Amino acid sequence: MGAPFRQPEWSALALIEAPEFVTRVHRAYVDAGARVITTNSYAVVPFHIGAERFATDGARLARLAGALARGVADSNPSVQVAGSLPPICGSYRADWFDAGFARPILRVLVDALAPCVDHWQAETLSAIAEAELVREVLGADDRPLWLSFTLDDERIPGQPRLRSGESVDAAVAAALRLGARAVLFNCSQPEVMGDAVDAARTRLAQATVAPLAIGVYANAFLAQGADAEANGELSVLRKDMTPAGYLRWAELWVARGATLIGGCCGIGPEHIKVLSARFATH
Repeated sequence: MGAPFRQPEWSALALIEAPEFVTRVHRAYVDAGARVITTNSYAVVPFHIGAERFATDGARLARLAGALARGVADSNPSVQVAGSLPPICGSYRADWFDAGFARPILRVLVDALAPCVDHWQAETLSAIAEAELVREVLGADDRPLWLSFTLDDERIPGQPRLRSGESVDAAVAAALRLGARAVLFNCSQPEVMGDAVDAARTRLAQATVAPLAIGVYANAFLAQGADAEANGELSVLRKDMTPAGYLRWAELWVARGATLIGGCCGIGPEHIKVLSARFATH
């Protein structure tokens, strides 16, 4: 859309320099049929904006991210706001996770976003420990928690796993234990999502508590290797990930049991428009 954009700030740069673009993009997705919009807080962490800027301005930026999403949702009664809680220590890098470092940063985001969100969306989680920390920091907050895990793109068919190497089965079991309302898979190749949905359904079939919703929002990047660092550079988008191409994947996920469908990096309003038209009565 012409918003300021570069690494390392990534999506936070528009929030810092031109927040009107954030409002415009929320509206574009809502106009396309989205029923959940996500706060632009994913990159409001020291990993992206630097420790000094986060210390002086992180809370204000997160509050702004929440307010911009809320402002759009409030004019559309069917739209809800998801409070994005990112992997604090770096996307795709379970080996970098440090709960002691991440805890106070996550606390800032939760406190700043809390007035504006309908549910919490801890997303692009590479390890179960990241989900456990989110639950700890949320404490007694009783709004729904959606836990979304990113998957190893270098898959073994039938054995879906997180980027930490932990199994999807273990991740879904953790989501149940942590009282989540939904378990999702995001920011990974569409090819790996179906097996994850199958594994989630198998685990949930054995559960004795209320079942979780299952969701998918894939990215449109070329495959990321085991040593990848999300947002380390600007990734090349796949040419086959057109709206029609993405819809074909979404239909497979729905057929396998997913009930929450969206888009991650590279999936624009034009994709959501096609999904919305296809699944409007589903």
